[in-house]
Amino acid sequence: MKIRSGNASRHNCRLATRQWNGPDDRYAKQFDDIAPYTDDTPRPTPNRCTGSQYRLASPGSPSQCGDDIEAHTGDLQRSLTQRAEQEKGEGAPLDISPSHLSVPPQPGIPNGGFTAWLQVACGFCMFFNSWGLINAFGVWQDYYSTTLIPSRSNSNISWIGSIEAFLLCCCTIFAGPLFDRGYARQLVWAGSFMVVFGLMMVSLCDEYWQLMLAQGLCMGIGAGGLFITSVAIIPSYFTTKRSFAIGIAASGSSLGGILYPIIFHRLQPQIGFGWATRVCAFIALATLTVPCLGIRTRTLPAPRKKLVDFSGFRELPFTLFCIAAFVGFIGLYVPFFYIEIFAGEKAGLTSNLAFYMLPVLSAGSIVGRILPAFAADIMGPLNILSVCTIVAGVLGFCWMAVHHALGGLVIWALLYGAFSGAFVSLQPSTVVSITDDMSIVGGRLGMNTFCAALGILVGNPIAGVIVDSSWIGLQSFCGGTLLVAAVLVLLTRWSRVGCQLNSKG
Repeated sequence: MKIRSGNASRHNCRLATRQWNGPDDRYAKQFDDIAPYTDDTPRPTPNRCTGSQYRLASPGSPSQCGDDIEAHTGDLQRSLTQRAEQEKGEGAPLDISPSHLSVPPQPGIPNGGFTAWLQVACGFCMFFNSWGLINAFGVWQDYYSTTLIPSRSNSNISWIGSIEAFLLCCCTIFAGPLFDRGYARQLVWAGSFMVVFGLMMVSLCDEYWQLMLAQGLCMGIGAGGLFITSVAIIPSYFTTKRSFAIGIAASGSSLGGILYPIIFHRLQPQIGFGWATRVCAFIALATLTVPCLGIRTRTLPAPRKKLVDFSGFRELPFTLFCIAAFVGFIGLYVPFFYIEIFAGEKAGLTSNLAFYMLPVLSAGSIVGRILPAFAADIMGPLNILSVCTIVAGVLGFCWMAVHHALGGLVIWALLYGAFSGAFVSLQPSTVVSITDDMSIVGGRLGMNTFCAALGILVGNPIAGVIVDSSWIGLQSFCGGTLLVAAVLVLLTRWSRVGCQLNSKG
């Protein structure tokens, strides 16, 4: 029951009619606590009509028991009005309902502070060990095709990385609703265990099916739990710096794509495949300790709902954006899987120089995940994503022209890494920007990432078939899919804000 304070002389306070049956009634006690009797307030007397000790009549209703009840009601109204003015000021509402007295208000979104930036650090470490390991798969692909299982084709080997990336994205469709229900810490612990355990098992593998189970299945599922938590936890701590914070966290995948290949490439000739992979597992264990201990959920768990909710696909902007993610990810990771092979076969680089093309690609991606995210907070994620996707598609076709010069290949790798990195890092920010209800953002992120997973699943094996016959066909495949994705991103923006050029989307 709410009482609005106003001018005490005019008694702008309304009381709903309520009947109490005795002096021990809990509502009577509540009124005693809020508006205690003073020397000028008459004590209640038994109601002559009903035998009740308390009866309050709403203004304008006929009195059934005499003027003494009317007088007592007026005194109680004045007492409550004075209390309201003292506690909340003139004209402010005083809520005396039980829920108001017992439930504190939720704090606002901090947009900074130690805990908020700690979540960004946790997200960085989770990206480092989820997408970072997938970005680094090219170094394992090269080792598998030349040394460990040379009898397998590039297309067959690429299925290992594709399954890993697919499961990372696919698992988010289930992990997202679990995050919304408050299981963030459990997702981080389970994901960390599976990634570290999977890497340890990879170090023992010498058959194709073993690699598929350890690196494709186990690590993929674990990385999915880490990824959805890393992108869903940050929006609850930031609004004005949301895209920038997510971009910083997403840059962890680029750093992982730099460090893991260099570590494996340098250690493998000296200590062997098994121990080189175990060193990577120990690094993953150390860095994943940060989110295991530091993750903090800020929002209350959402009410129980469907584990998988496809209602988001009834909204045209969200549907178009998910299709854009599917098409874009078909060709996006083709250079990450094949740049090292291309540098050796077509550019004529030595094996040591060819290897460094993958870290160069990932180094460019660091810039592409932070700077566009910073600009997205100012200009809107859909606007920045549209431009970056168009440029990445054009660069996919430009790949054809850089196969004879080392300098040109390095510059191309840096540029493609930067603009393709924006396509990855701005996905969560864009989903959040087109989602009005933050209590379902985990599920929406999961559905979007699932669509991206389907693209990765089919894209790299198709690329493996194409590259066996034509590198130009592979490069056209990469650029064409990204340009189609750019058109779909523009359609998403149009369905959201129309043709308003000055809108943030």
